[in-house]
Amino acid sequence: MSSKPLLVVLATVATLAAHPAAGRDAVDPIRLTWVEGDVAGMTSIFSPDGKSTIGFVEYRQRRRGDMLEAVRIARFSDGSSDEDRATVRVGRTLQTLRGRSIIRNTKGVPTVDMTIDVAGGRITGFSGLGDAREPYDERVELPPGTYWGPLIFIVIKNFEQNAADGRLVFRTVVCTPKPHVIDMELLRQDQRSINRRGGRIDTVHFVLRPTVNWLVDPIIRAFAPDTSFLVQPGAPPALARFEGLRNFAGQKIRIE
Repeated sequence: MSSKPLLVVLATVATLAAHPAAGRDAVDPIRLTWVEGDVAGMTSIFSPDGKSTIGFVEYRQRRRGDMLEAVRIARFSDGSSDEDRATVRVGRTLQTLRGRSIIRNTKGVPTVDMTIDVAGGRITGFSGLGDAREPYDERVELPPGTYWGPLIFIVIKNFEQNAADGRLVFRTVVCTPKPHVIDMELLRQDQRSINRRGGRIDTVHFVLRPTVNWLVDPIIRAFAPDTSFLVQPGAPPALARFEGLRNFAGQKIRIE
């Protein structure tokens, strides 16, 4: 398998015309620099120090016309898993239509199952088990520029065409474990060199974090630590390393 992780090698086959980032609002869909195609593959999940393999990620991306379906399933050695699905319309922009997020415990039983209807502005599902299960059916404002799970790296890959002053803001839906709709900001940081098999590679460091004040919001504190992406520049850019939380439970992981 290539040293580039599966989450990175999102097939890109052509460059679209450039557009300035000026005037984009957080709720607007991002402009696409690259044309997305069909992709399938797997990559390992490591402990935060990178020394132990604790699972693997399966990724599949399928395009038919202007519709793109992406599925990412993280399977862990203890039997638990996190699954994210998204259906989007692609062209000059990336417009999210719908999706689903499922968190399963070590017995394979869903403890969170959230369906996101972006076009309909509705989130349904449940969190918890047995008597603690809490269903929800919420009407929320979900613009086409709402991204989560496997869509995050597509946003990062198109950062340059959409950012202003090194910053790109978009809307997302997170499990806390109940659904929570917030704006996230992607910030370009420093340049870093990291060791990979066969040598060192140069990368650009990006940080993803909530735009709200996480110090005063107990819900946001559940996933407030910065999530880091180390991206190898190129045509297209490639994700060299991810470091962050697995989900609201707070387990730190590394993918590379």
